[in-house]
Parts: sequence; structure tokens; C-alpha cells
Amino acid sequence: MMVTKEIELNGKVLSLETGRFAKQAHGAVMVRYGDTMVLATVVSDYEAKEGQDFFPLQVEYREKTAAAGKIPGGFFKREGRPTEKEVVSSRLIDRPIRPMFPKGYMNETQVLVTVYSSDMEHDGDVLGACAASAALMVSDIPFDGPIAEVRVGRVNGKYTLNPTFKDLEKSDLDITVAGTIDSIVMVEGESAESSEADLLEALRVGHEAIKNLCNIQIDLAKEINKPKRDIVSSEIPAGLSESVKILAEKKLRQLSRTVMTKEERSEANHKVYDEVKASLAEKYPEKEPIIDELVHDIERDAMRSTILNDGKRLDGRGLTDIRPITCEVGILPRTHGSALFTRGETQSLTSATLGTKMDEQVLEGLLPETTKRFMLHYNFPPFSVGEVGRVGSTGRREIGHGNLAERSLKRLIPAEADFPYTVRIVSDILESNGSSSMATVCAGTLALFDAGVPMPRPVAGIAMGLVKELNQVAILSDILGNEDHLGDMDFKVAGTSKGITAFQMDIKIKGISLQILENALAQARDGRLHILDIMAKTLPAARAELSQYAPRLQTIKIPVDMIGALIGPGGKNIRQLVKDSGAEINVEDDGTVTVAAVEKESADKAMLYIRGLAELPEVDKVYKATVKKITDFGAFVEILPGKEGLVHVSQLDVQRVEKVENFIKVGDVIEVKLMHIDADGKMSLSHKALLPGGENAHEEMKRSRERKKTDSRGGRDDRHSRPHH
Repeated sequence: MMVTKEIELNGKVLSLETGRFAKQAHGAVMVRYGDTMVLATVVSDYEAKEGQDFFPLQVEYREKTAAAGKIPGGFFKREGRPTEKEVVSSRLIDRPIRPMFPKGYMNETQVLVTVYSSDMEHDGDVLGACAASAALMVSDIPFDGPIAEVRVGRVNGKYTLNPTFKDLEKSDLDITVAGTIDSIVMVEGESAESSEADLLEALRVGHEAIKNLCNIQIDLAKEINKPKRDIVSSEIPAGLSESVKILAEKKLRQLSRTVMTKEERSEANHKVYDEVKASLAEKYPEKEPIIDELVHDIERDAMRSTILNDGKRLDGRGLTDIRPITCEVGILPRTHGSALFTRGETQSLTSATLGTKMDEQVLEGLLPETTKRFMLHYNFPPFSVGEVGRVGSTGRREIGHGNLAERSLKRLIPAEADFPYTVRIVSDILESNGSSSMATVCAGTLALFDAGVPMPRPVAGIAMGLVKELNQVAILSDILGNEDHLGDMDFKVAGTSKGITAFQMDIKIKGISLQILENALAQARDGRLHILDIMAKTLPAARAELSQYAPRLQTIKIPVDMIGALIGPGGKNIRQLVKDSGAEINVEDDGTVTVAAVEKESADKAMLYIRGLAELPEVDKVYKATVKKITDFGAFVEILPGKEGLVHVSQLDVQRVEKVENFIKVGDVIEVKLMHIDADGKMSLSHKALLPGGENAHEEMKRSRERKKTDSRGGRDDRHSRPHH
């Protein structure tokens, strides 16, 4: 049965259609907004794998290049591994739907979201989240939805739902918000140092639209009316829960009130787990996974009770306290900038590298090809959490955390016109116990300052947590790893003293109110300002000088019609200049030439050539000329790049020169004076005029030109009158 539901959003129709596409999937919905069409399909195994103790959910978002009328690049001419944009979009869909699956559902589930048509105006990611939720709603897969997702921008003070790509270029906000009819479940975005009030208003605007989008999903599901599967939960043997409670509760509650390091707590907790399983092994054989889950629930309750009832956390801090922070800069001597930021047991070693236009990242996808001049890459090696792990390609988590940190800093990077460098930040997490992405933001700021990048203000980040039981609510500043794992929220907020630059919120419960978010934002601001104060004591602003190892950039503008002469046939001239000077050279279509070199001598050599290329020859000016060609009547020399003239044999010396090749050779450099430029641009030069006794050279050349004119009228053939180069 084919069913379509429609709603108007920002003056355009958004439709959800099922029953026409991918009918063998357990659920499939095509969403259309403008001419962008996104299909979401969902499939779930009918049984969980034996012994499985987690929910295996896979969410994949892909953009078909054919959707925008493009053919993929590369040798194979087909889509390859997901781009960073696709990975980030997959996470934007995964995070809001994951908490909506009922506890106990362990069947492997796959959600595939594919952009099949793109109008080049609307991003498919938020549409894909709506399609994924709707597909789950019309399927037989247990799902406590719906959720919906929208993007909110603000142009000229006006909030806009699902703004176009062009709108976002002018917007001072770019927020993706997901929620249910009742509450917010996920937030991610960036802003131009917006206030907490502005962010909350954007969330309110977004949530109003989310309610309507959820309602049409409910209507769609009612019309399809497909029964949901029963959830088969593992049976807990009689008496097991009580036995576990007797053995574990007192110890775990005591541990939750004891201040320990992460490693000490991990060892102590594992000891309790092992003791309980050993004590119950004989009475309850082969029930270790169930026992582990029961002990985990007690550990979770113990931590949450200590926070809610005692106002104390696992490391002894109060709810708003920030862990001890140390900042160091300049510790990697050969990088352009570096910083080591340590907060509690979380540590980021970050470097900053300054490059040229040629180092910009090329971005390919549905939109026209663009470049990116600020990049932040985040690495999370397994040793940072004391584990042995696979080291391979960058994972989704690393891409997501790096993207958040990049968005936190990018609006503070100076404009290219003011600072024409490509900038790369690399953050390696050396220790992790909570909020390594926000440590990256702090370390990134200090590394940029150390490199001399003139950011107007520093940026810092903090992760907020939440523990909520009925009407009891505790908001935690600067959360630990366990507080993230056993708590209800991970809300990261980055910004300056003026406002918020980026944020990301994930929750494990079915949603939270705007009031809780408002309180969390206010508490985050206090924490952020505290961290900024500590950072300022180490390095309050950018260094006045760049690193001695950073390239120096010099810029010059040449006439557009000179670009071809600089580049040369097939790039011959510019390649030779790069080879000879050792500098890197980039030429823009408008004639802007950027020269980059670590050594000043290299840059000066290249700039001298380029200035000469754009320079017009001046009569009576003296030039250092390079001999390019020897003839029997003189030498052709280059006085400026690409500009040659003739030094007649009579103008080489005050004495008669019998053979030119005996006086001068190709490659020699001599001083010459430009004596004359004729109507065709041919130049006559003299070395003789610069020598003692050569003062009359100008008059001699003038008489010679007059004789040539007379001879020409008389029909004589004079080889000396041939065109000069």
C-alpha cells in the first residue's frame, strides 16, 4: 500500500512516502523536500545472536553523485569509502534514534540512508533523519519514536528552518536539532559567538517544527498499521537479582564515595564483578552475562545516588567544580606551534602547522568542488585509555570529535585576506577520562597562539553531564568518562568570553526539557570562563612572530595578461622558477601571486623575478642583464623576465670588438643601459655607455638608427635591422 503524508516547512512541501520503494526492506520511506529526495531503509534480524549483550545498530548515510548530475572522480568512477561529510551525517542520524530503541532489544539492525536526488540547495542529512525515523515507525521493528530533525539558521536576525546552502553562508548560526514531540534528544552546531539565549531560541524554533514532523510520522504509521515485534528478553533466574544485590551493592556504594584515579576505580570495580561471578558460578552456571548486567545496574545506581543525594562525584568534586588544569606551549621545537593541555586525566598534545594555498583541502561531493584552508584532525590511540587496540584508518568517533573541535575554532581563524595561510591542527589524545574533544579545543587555541595565528580571542570547551531521576536533577561540569557512561547526557559547549562557537549534545534518555538545557548552558558558561582564565596565564594571545620554521608569505599582483608569461608553456617557466628559487608559488586567476618560502633568500629571489615580469622597461635605466644568445652582430640579453633586447657589437665596449664570442658568452651577466624602445617594442641596449669613454654612445646609436632609415628607403638589406626578441 502506497501512502504519502505532506507538511509545509519554510514555505516548501516536505513529503514522506512509503510503499513504493524498497518494498522488501522491513521499512522504507522516501522523503522529498524541494527536489532533494532521500530514501531510508531499515532491516533488523528476527533473533539476537546468542550471548550478545549490546544493541548492534548500524547507520549509514551516503550521497550518490548522480543525485547532482555528477560522475565520481578517481580511477574507478564510482563511489568509494564514505567522505567525512557522510560520516558526520551518519552520526547525526544515529545519535537521536539510538536511545529510542527499547531496552532489551538486541537484534542486529541496519539503517541505510541514501540521497538519490539533490537540488543543490538543501542538505540531505536532516531529511535522512526524518526518513529513518519514519521507516522505523512503519516497520515491525520495536521503536519508541518518532523523532524528527531540522536545521536552524539565522540570517539578519531572522531564524530560518532548513536554510539553503546559500542561506548558511550568510547565517551566524548553523544548528542541527533533533527531538520528539515532548523534548530535545540531540543538538549539534556552530555559531558566531552567539549568546546562550540565542541558542535556546534557535532550539525552541526548531522544536516547534519537530513536533509537526513527528505528528505526520505518527499519521503515516497509523495508516500502515504494522504490528511491532515482541521483545524477547533474557530471563533472570529466580533469586539471582537479590543474590547479586547482597554481594555487590554495599561494596559498589562504598566505591562510589571513595576518591580514586580512573585506573584504581577500574581495578576495584572489576574485582567486585569477578567476586560476584565467582560466588554465584556454581548456583547459576553460564549466567555470567546476566550477572555482569545486574552488577552494572547497581554500579550505575550507586554513582547516581551519590551525586543526587550527596552532591558528590566519583573524584570528590562538587557538581560545578572543574578538574585541575595545566597548560604548556612550545614543547615541540620543530613544529610551527604546539601545546600540551591537561585537565585531570585527560590530555591533548596538539600541533599547529602553517601551509600555503597549495595545502588547502579539496572538498568533493554533491556541491561544486570547494577548498578548505582550516583543518583539525583528532587522533585517539588505544593507549590513551590503557588498552591494546587496532590501529588503522580514522574511525567515526575520531572524525566526529575532530569535526566538533574544528567547528569550535574555525570562526576565529583570521580571514584569508588578513592571514593567507592554510592552517592544520593535529590533536593526539595521550590520556582520556572525559571530554577529550573539548581538551582539543583548548590545546588547539594554545597551539594556534604559539604558531602566531592572530585569532582575536581564545576558545575553550567544556563537557556537561546530567543525572536525572524523576524530579531530581543534577547538572555536572567537566564530566568524567564514568559520568558520561553512567549518566544521562553529554553536552559539549565551546566558545570565547563573548559567546558560543560550537556545541554538541547526546542523551541516553528519551529527551530533556529546554529548561534543563538553559541551566546546563549557564553552568557551562561559568566553567568555560574559568578555563579561559587559566589558559590566559600561559599564553593570553598570539605570538607577535611566526615560528622560524613556518613559511613566509609574500604577495604581489601582476597584470592578468602577464599570467601566461609567468606560468609559461605547460608550466615550464613557473616550474623552473620554483626549482631555481626554492620557493613555492601560487597564481590566482586575478593575477594575485603568493610566494612562500622558509628561507627569506628564496622568497626574495622569486619575488625579484615576478616583479621584473610585471615591470615595464624604462629608457635610460640600468639593468643587470643575462646573455641569452650570441650573434656576429651583437648579443641578445634579458633585462627583465621575458624581456630581451640587443646589445649591438658596437655597444659592447669603447674599443672595437672583433668577435662577440671572444668578448662575452651565453650566461654572463653584464650591466646595460636601455637606450631606446622603438614603436614595435624592440629594445636597443648599451654596455659601452656605462664605461669610461662611452659617454657618446647615445649619439652614436641615434646616428646609426638614422642611417638605417635612410638605407631602408634606399632598398638596402641590413642584417642588423632584423627584429629584436
